Amino acid sequence: MIRKYITEKRSWLLLLAVLQLIIIFVAYVDAAIPLLPVLYIVLLNVLLCLAFVFLRYSKETRFYRSLEAWDQTYDLHAVIEPGSPLERIVHEAVIAQTDRYKRESSANYQLLESEKDELLSWIHEVKTPLTAMQLMIERLPDETLQRQLMYEWLRIHHLLDQQLHQKRIPFMRNDLFIENVSLEPVLNKEIRALKSWCISKGIGFDVELEVEEVLTDGKWLAFMLRQLLTNAVKYSAASDILIRSGEKDGHTVLTIEDSGQGIDPRDLPRIYDKGFTSSRGRQDGAATGMGLYLTRQVAEPLLISIHAASVPGEGSIFTLTFPRENDFQRITGM
Repeated sequence: MIRKYITEKRSWLLLLAVLQLIIIFVAYVDAAIPLLPVLYIVLLNVLLCLAFVFLRYSKETRFYRSLEAWDQTYDLHAVIEPGSPLERIVHEAVIAQTDRYKRESSANYQLLESEKDELLSWIHEVKTPLTAMQLMIERLPDETLQRQLMYEWLRIHHLLDQQLHQKRIPFMRNDLFIENVSLEPVLNKEIRALKSWCISKGIGFDVELEVEEVLTDGKWLAFMLRQLLTNAVKYSAASDILIRSGEKDGHTVLTIEDSGQGIDPRDLPRIYDKGFTSSRGRQDGAATGMGLYLTRQVAEPLLISIHAASVPGEGSIFTLTFPRENDFQRITGM
């Protein structure tokens, strides 16, 4: 800050220096003026100016130092009151700009909330004809056509479900209900939802649960499993998907293993990035790059860690490690 202060006052300091040099020059040129007393006076002037600058530095930079330390939030209490007319101009400009940003932020938030509510309402409205469509598809006599339509119906349903939960994720901490959740009914429900797709691809499930219950939120856990199982089915063919639960280092661990295409090692660090589709996903054309991203977003508030391991051409293993009971003390509002 002192360097900035000197830079700000350099014109005044240069003027004082030039005046002292002029006094010395006049005393040097005019023999009638004794040079030594003049040098003494100039030295006193320089010392006095330095002392004045030193004393004024603390007062004149107090406001700007508080402004520099301000974290640029809407709270201006950290910025001290201005002590000069120029500082008052800066302070008033900051207040005016902050008030404008507050108004714009509030308006944008209300607009986003309105759009979110409209979208959620639309998704709920669309679910009604989708349910009716599912019943109509199930009554079709042509099994081949039924499987094809059910697959497309499932894709639409899955995308709507992703969109619905994506809008809810920012507020999911207000919606958490942590309890002991039985894994078997949750898994069975998600597997049944994929039944027609799995039958058409010749995919089965091998479920072995050594640990039958986990401490988590059942609704959000079901969403995570839905994304992982959908990916496992999407990139597998004529094989079994293995689902295992157990205990490791005091944590419950759930693994989902498929024998599908696998993930390129170069893609593994990025599979949870929003919108990222691997090279295989681009070839498939159906990948959205949102499933694993949303899974990670949901896992963080639930304190569930996700680990992926994969060998291209052999399959992938996704491991969910659930927290201990005491870990949930970190979740506010529980």
